[in-house]
Amino acid sequence: MDIGKSLIFIGSITLVIGCILLFSDKFHWFGSLFGDFKYESKNMKIYAPLSSMLIISLVLSVIINIIIKIFK
Repeated sequence: MDIGKSLIFIGSITLVIGCILLFSDKFHWFGSLFGDFKYESKNMKIYAPLSSMLIISLVLSVIINIIIKIFK
């Protein structure tokens, strides 16, 4: 990979992270989806965001596949 493609890749990753941080207050529903498991008792809290992790995994898979196809 030459330096130009590397810089474009790093810049696009920085742009995506910046947009996520900028618009993160708009996604207040994201941690409380239907399949997200929450359990609270007196001494213990358990939180397993199963639906949220599935959505993140799908989105990241699509983005990574697009990036691989562009730079191949």
